[in-house]
Amino acid sequence: MKTIYEFIIKELLQFKRDKKMRAVVFMAPILQLILLGYAANMDVDIVHTAIFDQDKTATSREFIKNFEESGYFAIDYYASSYEDATELIDMGKTIVVIVIPKDFEKNLNRRETVSVQTLFEGSDGNTSSIALGYIQGITNRFSKKIVTETRDKYGVNLALSGSLTPEVRVWYNPEMKTRNYMVPGIMGVILMITTLSLMSMAVVREREIGTLEQLIVTPIKSYQLILGKLIPFTMIGFIVLVIVMLIMTQWFGIVVRGNPLFLLFTALLFVLSNLGLGLFISTVSKTQQQAMMASVFAVMMPMIYLSGFAFPIENMPKVVQYITHLLPLKYFITILRGIVLKGIGFSALWVETLILFGMGAGILIISSLRFSKKVE
Repeated sequence: MKTIYEFIIKELLQFKRDKKMRAVVFMAPILQLILLGYAANMDVDIVHTAIFDQDKTATSREFIKNFEESGYFAIDYYASSYEDATELIDMGKTIVVIVIPKDFEKNLNRRETVSVQTLFEGSDGNTSSIALGYIQGITNRFSKKIVTETRDKYGVNLALSGSLTPEVRVWYNPEMKTRNYMVPGIMGVILMITTLSLMSMAVVREREIGTLEQLIVTPIKSYQLILGKLIPFTMIGFIVLVIVMLIMTQWFGIVVRGNPLFLLFTALLFVLSNLGLGLFISTVSKTQQQAMMASVFAVMMPMIYLSGFAFPIENMPKVVQYITHLLPLKYFITILRGIVLKGIGFSALWVETLILFGMGAGILIISSLRFSKKVE
């Protein structure tokens, strides 16, 4: 134990002396979480809109006013022709063009069905679909208002004998902000990047600066060297986790609804799997550049893209979905979002926790067997 303790102190002192590394390890996660927390926002608050009003009546102006008052639509342009409307979309100046047909008011007064055309700049499908939902909601409310006014004016019962009215209750994320959903995932990504990057360069750095040869001739055993590397980086990983959790709760106001101790326990399992992967990479790499490139392109990018952090796994092809079962980040993000947003615990997340435990133990064992006190 004394040997391991001395090795841990040696690693921590080496980390303390490296001012640039300290800045990268502790400052980069803060900046990443803040910047990504604001950038990873798929909410559509403002829809840049153009109007092509061919009717130009009081009713059409009232219809347009509904869009302005909704708070979601910014009426930036009024087109005078279809050519102007299509040009605005082609130049990227507007997301949607609302085309109000001729005789809009006259046909409504005749109680005829009127079609309002909407032209979308659909290259961003998410934004277009959300904007379409806003338009449908405003149009439905305006239509109901016309029906009610006509019924009151003429005494004609135009309503159906029965109707359905949805009562919506949103659980876990009442404001329906994508930031509340994305920030816990960003925490997992930052923890992965930090621990994996540090560990992947650990043995390689010893080789490059010449201290690995000195360690070889010492009576230090392989497991002592491994623990001496793992424990300091685990401590650093937990410090980073506490920092990003404080930013999440204090800066973004996202409350951890579940048990923080369970979150820390699962984070330990996740850190162990990352350190194991980093140890494996460090044993097969000759230089720090090779270790960094291997960790980024072979581990980090597949985890970020396939873990469900940004893209829903259920939308991926079946073959890719099977691959996602091999990624520790997938299970940790599920656990993080469950604890932070839903407030659930081990009883609901025991499968993910056991899988994460099995992965962490398995990866560490394989990496430890791969590790050798030899200079190839």
